[in-house]
Amino acid sequence: MENYPAYDKKEFPCTNKMKRCPAISNVLIIANIVMWLAVLLLVSSCEPAVTPTRQFITYKGDHYSWPKLSESLQSKKLIFEARFNESAKYDFGNTAEQSDKNKLMGFCDCNSLPHENSARFAWQWFNNQLEIYAYCYVNGERQEKYVGVVDINTYHHFELELSADQYLFRLNDQPAITMKRGNTCGMGSYSKLWPYFGGHVAAPHDVTIDIKSIY
Repeated sequence: MENYPAYDKKEFPCTNKMKRCPAISNVLIIANIVMWLAVLLLVSSCEPAVTPTRQFITYKGDHYSWPKLSESLQSKKLIFEARFNESAKYDFGNTAEQSDKNKLMGFCDCNSLPHENSARFAWQWFNNQLEIYAYCYVNGERQEKYVGVVDINTYHHFELELSADQYLFRLNDQPAITMKRGNTCGMGSYSKLWPYFGGHVAAPHDVTIDIKSIY
């Protein structure tokens, strides 16, 4: 039987137990972090930013739209895009009811309720076209101004700006329409107001509006 030379049993400075090699362990951890950061950066650079889109439905016989949301205005501007479809067409056979304004989007002002102080874009199907209005309550008094006409099945740009003494309404690239703001308004909370059908008459059928919030 052959005799092999005896070797001293020595433990190598690094074994498979990472706790015995803190320096190498730290290097591997840092390398893993760098690798995952690189992957996240690559993924985020390849995917475009997504603008949140919400679809609001006012069901037949109702006024309020769904989903019901509770959000507050975070700046002096409310900017969004909205798209109407064929459901925006209706015929009540009565001029007074046909000219009732349906609310699109806006906000309450001065810590008030909508019928006290508020500013909103409104719309109506009138003269076989979709008309947009500036629609406000100022110290309990309702005010309306015609803004323009929009096409259905197309997104349109809306801006509603709050200044010290007035509201500014902008539709697409048209000049701003101004409405007087209440002189009793100070700083306060501004709750966003969402689509509402009417007026006095409820939705004659399901009405759908797509809204992209921008700012």
